[in-house]
Amino acid sequence: QVQLVESGGGLVQAGGSLSLSCAASGIFFSRYAMGWFRQAPGKEREFVAGISRSAYKTSYAGSVKGRFTGSRDNNKFTVYLQMNSLNPEDTAVYYCAASRTEDPLVVVTTPHAMDYWGKGTLVTVSS
Repeated sequence: QVQLVESGGGLVQAGGSLSLSCAASGIFFSRYAMGWFRQAPGKEREFVAGISRSAYKTSYAGSVKGRFTGSRDNNKFTVYLQMNSLNPEDTAVYYCAASRTEDPLVVVTTPHAMDYWGKGTLVTVSS
């Protein structure tokens, strides 16, 4: 069965850093564009970072650009999100998602386009 399992969430102080990982199984990993989304309490799920199949293309939400870095290792079937300079507005449940795409350089940024989702990992940033 398809599984996307996030890890690395936790409690950090403002200004700190945190690294998230998402391990995939049950899919031909290299055929999927990957993405990170987050959902804060009372808010809609929003795009955070996207990584194309080949890892040559990335895209970021304006609120995290310059602070977050998404990457993937197709040999390890894993996608990563390095988060630096965290602030309380980054507090949310972070989700890993996969989208089957034909173009290896396409970055997928919309939740509706994602085919599979992980269960999420909670990131809490204290002030």
